[in-house]
Amino acid sequence: MSRHVEPFLEMMAVDRGASPHTLDAYRRDLDALTAFLARRRDGTPLERVSTADLRAFLQHQADQGMAPRTAARRRSTLRQFYAFLAADGRRPDNPADVLDPPRLGRSLPKMLEEAEVERLLEAARAWEGPHGLRARALLELVYAAGLRVSELVSLPLATVARDPDVLLVRGKGDKERVVPIGEAARAAVRDYLPVRETFLARAGAARRAGQRRLFPSHAAAGHLTRDGFSKMLTDLAARAGLPPGRVSPHVLRHSFATHLLAHGADLRGVQAMLGHADISTTQIYTHVLNARLRALVSDNHPLAGVALAGEQIGERSP
Repeated sequence: MSRHVEPFLEMMAVDRGASPHTLDAYRRDLDALTAFLARRRDGTPLERVSTADLRAFLQHQADQGMAPRTAARRRSTLRQFYAFLAADGRRPDNPADVLDPPRLGRSLPKMLEEAEVERLLEAARAWEGPHGLRARALLELVYAAGLRVSELVSLPLATVARDPDVLLVRGKGDKERVVPIGEAARAAVRDYLPVRETFLARAGAARRAGQRRLFPSHAAAGHLTRDGFSKMLTDLAARAGLPPGRVSPHVLRHSFATHLLAHGADLRGVQAMLGHADISTTQIYTHVLNARLRALVSDNHPLAGVALAGEQIGERSP
């Protein structure tokens, strides 16, 4: 691995506010390029690659079946890494600047119907004991506020100290936003708080870190992990009689946004609550609604599926 990778990752963390998850992705992308270059006869160092080298790398990845979205992220990593080297005087240009972006099909986000979310909530309410109270608080919060899973599991205890009707959330790029929450979510948190210490580690750094978190755990970070929350949702889906593969933290976030828009929420307001920097990211949910409306007409309109030829239309005319 090039000696310039660590300074690049440090810059992305400090100057750009990249999360540990994002930094891991950058490292994996550069590891993959390093391994590709090492297998070639000339063994070109990471710092000296040409645009042709990068195109060959991305083509190799595509030949291996890489998804277009992963390829797009990998291209972004390369552009940022070589821009860093150019700005640092390590090379005269950025060979990734002229790479063609991969074509991305616009896939609509997966979501649950409102009745399915209610089934999950009912299953959480019926789940007895501390784990059930925690499950209900987690589910109510993620659906009430549309939080990313990393934002949810790392919420500070101080965020709910005074039973607020809004949450102060620290999201991507270390940016803060205020998200309103309803009485159902507040009540779920109030019910959970008396059993919160059940989940604290007994001693050590995990306990010290967990004391500051709303959802502590025995994990090294002191709070519930992304994987731990995903496993809890799988359990909850089974209790609700839903296919576990249809339920995930991100599906609940998508459901939050789509249901808000379906009930007349303003697109800019939803953008602010989700923490999207660009409204075009939020607009995907309007496409979800359009697709649902088309399906509604297709399934329920009396003329759905009937091919109306010109003569037929003429016959219906007075």
